[in-house]
Amino acid sequence: MGENEKKQLEQQLWNIANTLRGKMDADEFRDYILGFIFYKYLSEKMQDHADYILEEDTLEHPQHKGKHFEAIVANPPFSAHWSANPLHLSDDRFSQYGKLAPKTKADFAFVQHMIHHLDDNGTMAVVMPHGVLFRGASEGHIRRYLIEERNYLDVVIGLPGNIFYGMSIPTCILVFKKCREDNDWVLFIDASAHFEKVKNQNHLRDEDIEKIVNTYKERKAEEKYSHLATLEKIAENDYNLNIPRYVDTFEEEEAVDLAEVSKTLKELEIEMKETDKTIAGFCDELGIDSPC
Repeated sequence: MGENEKKQLEQQLWNIANTLRGKMDADEFRDYILGFIFYKYLSEKMQDHADYILEEDTLEHPQHKGKHFEAIVANPPFSAHWSANPLHLSDDRFSQYGKLAPKTKADFAFVQHMIHHLDDNGTMAVVMPHGVLFRGASEGHIRRYLIEERNYLDVVIGLPGNIFYGMSIPTCILVFKKCREDNDWVLFIDASAHFEKVKNQNHLRDEDIEKIVNTYKERKAEEKYSHLATLEKIAENDYNLNIPRYVDTFEEEEAVDLAEVSKTLKELEIEMKETDKTIAGFCDELGIDSPC
């Protein structure tokens, strides 16, 4: 393209832009166009990345065969249905456990799938409903295997209810590591009471998140908040991970002074009798029967 053609193209583009601008201020229009161009650039980049995102039923048709990851973070659908086809017992993701997650609750199937893809030095954090902590049958069997046989469970974090839109139930985060440094203990954190209520939704504040992270990093026990449970203690609880079994948040109520209560009741009875006399007096003045 020659110089004259370039100038003609520039002038034509300028005229088009000027027509589109209309009565809008030139500086304001410039900011608008630059924002639009940047948005288009981001959209194209996101589309490029989206082309690499695999959309499939990851339990029935895994898409990452042979791959392992050092970090896995997931929030799978709670208590989803899946096939629980017995053929899965020959699948490397599930075979070592000897049992499959229930057909109507695929929570542990997702956990098994992700652990299979977790690298030996990796860390995995998954958001789960509280039911995975204590439900029995095959889920209890899988939970026991993960702790007793593999010792992969590192931390259990209880979160407040109603922090996810459209989901009011309390949830928890399970952290798994294949090579745990502190492998004689499992850290339990009860953060269920640490939040801010914003309209109809509960919200984890920065200080709430920081407290969870610091407790996790330092692996410290704090009264009514966190506890380091031995594997023996968990075994005594039959591998039930229900958080109140390990973190005691019970607040003892103030003792009731029965003598003071009795005294108050007597005083109220005297006041009621005086009130009844007053009402009866008013009724006599009005010439009507007293209700007392």
